[in-house]
Formats: sequence, C-alpha cells, structure tokens
Amino acid sequence: MTEPKDERSTTESAKKPAFQRYLPLITIAAAAASAGTAALLVNIFEHKQEAKSPFYRVVELDDTIEDPAVWGKNFPIQYDGYRRTVDQKRTRYGGSEAVPRTPTEADPRSVVAQSKLEEDGRLKTMWAGYAFARDFREERGHAYMLEDQVYTERQIATKQPGTCIHCHASVYVPYKKLGGGDLMRGWEAMNQMPFPEARKLVTHPVSCIDCHDPESMQLRVTRPGFLEGIRALKASMGEADYDVNTMATRQEMRSYVCGQCHVEYYFKGPEKRLVYPWAKGIKVDEIYAYYEETGHADWTHAESGAKVLKAQHPEFEMWNQGVHARSGVACADCHMPYQRVGAAKVTDHHIQSPLLNINRACQTCHKWPEDELRQRVETIQGRHAETRDRAMDAVTALIGDIRRAKEAGAADEALAEARAAQRKCQFFVDFAEAENSSGFHAPQEAMRILASAIDTCRRGQLALRGGSNPPSGLVEPPAN
Repeated sequence: MTEPKDERSTTESAKKPAFQRYLPLITIAAAAASAGTAALLVNIFEHKQEAKSPFYRVVELDDTIEDPAVWGKNFPIQYDGYRRTVDQKRTRYGGSEAVPRTPTEADPRSVVAQSKLEEDGRLKTMWAGYAFARDFREERGHAYMLEDQVYTERQIATKQPGTCIHCHASVYVPYKKLGGGDLMRGWEAMNQMPFPEARKLVTHPVSCIDCHDPESMQLRVTRPGFLEGIRALKASMGEADYDVNTMATRQEMRSYVCGQCHVEYYFKGPEKRLVYPWAKGIKVDEIYAYYEETGHADWTHAESGAKVLKAQHPEFEMWNQGVHARSGVACADCHMPYQRVGAAKVTDHHIQSPLLNINRACQTCHKWPEDELRQRVETIQGRHAETRDRAMDAVTALIGDIRRAKEAGAADEALAEARAAQRKCQFFVDFAEAENSSGFHAPQEAMRILASAIDTCRRGQLALRGGSNPPSGLVEPPAN
C-alpha cells in the first residue's frame, strides 16, 4: 500500500525563500570568486615585484668590466639582442647582404658586406686619391664594427691612426687604463698611436659599459669626442660649460649615446685629435663654414687638384633636422624599441633598421598597416636616391671638366673658383650619401642639401667656361 505524500513538507519547502534554496550554490560561487581574486592579486603582486627588480644580480658589475658576456649574466634578454647584431639583412635602399669571400692570412673574414664602390663607380671618381676609393662597403651591425675596421683595405691604402678606435671598439676601460684613470688623457694618448698599436689595447666592439653606468644602469656618454663636441655645440647656442651626463634629460640621452659615434668628424693636427665640427652648429652649412674657417682638408683630389673633404656618417646631425627629433622621438625609440618579455618591458638591443621591425618601431605611433608604412618610407628614400644620382652626376661632371682644363694647361688661378665649387658641392653630396637613412631622417633637409650641391656644381662649371655666376639664393623676377 502506497503511503500518502507529506503535503505539508512539500508545501513548506516550496515556501522557502530562493536565497535559502540556492545558498549552497552561492557559497560555492563566492568561494571560487574569492580564490580567483586572491590568485589575481598574487599574480599582480608578483608582476609588480618583477618590475621592481627587472634583473637578478648574478654577478657584481663595476667600471672595469668591459666584456658584454659578463653583463649578460645579469641582463640575458638585452645580451641576446646584442648578439643578434650579427644579422645581415638588406632593406630596399640600405643594409648589407652577406657576401662570401675566401679567407686569407691577411683577412680571415669569410663573409663581408657588398662593396658600394662596385655598386656605384662614381664614388671612386669623387674620392680619387683617398683611401675610401680603395674600399667602401655597406654598413653592417655593431658586432662587426671592430673587425671591419681592422681588415678594411683602407688600412693598406694609408696608415690610419689610433683615433679610429674611438668609434670601432669598447674604449672606456682602455682609455682609463692608458690615462692612468683619466679618460681624456687616455683618449689623447691613443689618438696619436698607429692603428695596429692601438688595436692591441681593445678587445670588444661597442659594449654595455660604453653606454651604461654599471651601478645604476643609467645611460651615460663615455666617448670624449662627443663630450667635447656637444659642449661646443651648446656653447654656440649660448649654453656654456654643458655637461651632457648631468644636464641632459633621459630622453635626450637615448639619442646622445648613439650620437657618440654616428656623426661627422675629422682628425685635427699632427696629434690626430678627434673633433666633431659643431662649434658653429650641426647643419651641413654650419659644418662647412667651420671647415672653411679652419682651412681643414682631408686630401688633395687626385684628378682635379682641389682641397676636398670627406663626410663621414652624420646620422645624428641629420636626425636633428627631421620631424622625429622635433617631436621628441629618440634614436632608440625606432632602432631599439621597447619590447615585452614576460612582465618586463625592456629595450630591444638588436639594433637594426626600423623597416625590419615596423610593428614595434613604427606602429607604436603610426596606426597604419605595415605595408603602407613601408611604402611611405620607400617613397621618401626612392626620391632621395633619384636626386642623389643627379647630384652625383653633377659632381663627377665638374671633376671631369676641371681635370680636362688642368690637362689643357689652365693655371691654378683659373681653376681656383671651380675647385672651390668642387670642395663644397662634393662635401654636400657626400654628407647626404654617407648618412645611412637614405634621406629618411630629414627628407626636406636632404633634398635641400642635394639641390644646393647641384647648383654649386653648375656654378663651378660656369666659372671654368668664363661665365658669370649670379648671386646664390632666390633671384627677384625682372620687372615687366
């Protein structure tokens, strides 16, 4: 017999509030939420602790440790990036391809960059009689900066001084040792050494210690050439006794540490003192005016007899004339952009063209597709290359005209104006040619420089033909 249901029990259960009926489920959900929140808070705390201590101090660093591998024990992420500067990748208008070569006893390199002299024979004409007409190659990464200077054929063409070491090796510790603890004295002593002798005193290409204080890891300038050069530049702007390491902002330092070497320079006097010619400013016109005032010439041109100048690699000077510098964008923002590795935000030490790293180098600020950004850059560089070609034609044509006039028996007095024109237009073209952004750092300034060079070459040719040159600059149109 079936027992009757307890209607009263069923009715009372139905009358219970929903809260009481679902209390077990709510308790379980609350416990899960509490556990999740606790885990999240712990995770946030751990990440904050990681951010406070971005590296584990495996070794103690001081002002005597120049080997980057030792620094890399504390900073493995940065060191891994530094080691990748062995990469050889070419963009459309720059960079180096790996060109195989057979090692010799004199030059053990099995891979080099392609020769710019083979790419453009006009450079040999422009540099006739100078070591660069013997060997000039595309730029490679920092990993090669010392060996490429040691084994360049320019070492055979002329006896190079120890001054060259300034930007081709880790020099902070060697300078201090050579100067008995005095950086400047050590630099002055090494400048005057023959290059092979100075080479024995250095071990590494640019290293961590050249840009970072080992105690605080703060950026610092250690190259004496820049210390003196930036002081002269600031003095020309009305700021006396400028000390870059105490007076520059951190963002400025993110360009100044690069500007230690990526600059125009010359060797002054028999002591071969390295000088950045910024006492009148860093525009090409101001640098040229400085050279005119001092009377400096790098060599006498083998074909024309002109006292000419060789521009080096004025990336810092040209970047300063561009929109990125005016917008507060530093060299490191594009060539060493930040990257996320776990909880840490670190500077990428794989220094390379931004075109090889558009996502982090460009799209942080420019919210357009990679292909469009690459196209924009290549459009600028393509126009620059076209104008540079016209300027190179103008320079080589002027050199040819002077050579023919000289061979025909023209006196030095008759050639003086044309030679002066060659000195100026060749330096301007070389300034734009040697600057390794292919015009991108300051497109309008690069175009202005090349246009000025073409005009100066034309004036030199007119002088040879006995024509009169109108004043340079804009000429008022004739009245109707």
